[in-house]
Amino acid sequence: MTVTLWTASLCRSDPGYGGWSFVRRNEAQPGPEGIKGAAGGERRTSAARMSLTALVEALASLSDVPADTAVTLYFEDATLAAELVAADGAYATTEPEVWAAARAAVAGRPVLNLAPLPANAAAAGFLKFPG
Repeated sequence: MTVTLWTASLCRSDPGYGGWSFVRRNEAQPGPEGIKGAAGGERRTSAARMSLTALVEALASLSDVPADTAVTLYFEDATLAAELVAADGAYATTEPEVWAAARAAVAGRPVLNLAPLPANAAAAGFLKFPG
């Protein structure tokens, strides 16, 4: 079994109103049964918080999937992935609680491939990404 996740987030202005979303596709279940997703938002939030929340919620959706399942996570924010695998940076300083939750969620997935969306995917939106 393999699972593919896509996340997206937005914040207008920063801080301001923001939102996050994710879509999950279980490759072993073709059709609509294998697709799940969620979205949410907050007032008076930051872009960092929305990016991290999308990640945490996407990985939390895998609670029914064994930890050793191969997961590919596509995301818009390349800086986030670099900080998640390297060291604490601006995200950890800006949003420490959500950062800690994100680091724990990533650590709980030993077979996780973090992949930035291709440059041409942003214009079409992550839901249209053919991946």
